[in-house]
Amino acid sequence: MSNIRTYINDTVEEMKNKVSWPSYAELQNSSVLVLIGSLIFALVVGAMDFGFDTVLTWFYNQF
Repeated sequence: MSNIRTYINDTVEEMKNKVSWPSYAELQNSSVLVLIGSLIFALVVGAMDFGFDTVLTWFYNQF
């Protein structure tokens, strides 16, 4: 049981003193970049899905 307590205490101390936390502005900038990247990725995947659906529908209707 003391090993668990030591582990938790060490973890809390490391999170307080050794971890480099981003500032609020850096966090906002990173969040905006992730949002924009996700939207671009979603649009590309959606366009590919639409294109493949269109091509395959046309192909299957030929037979």
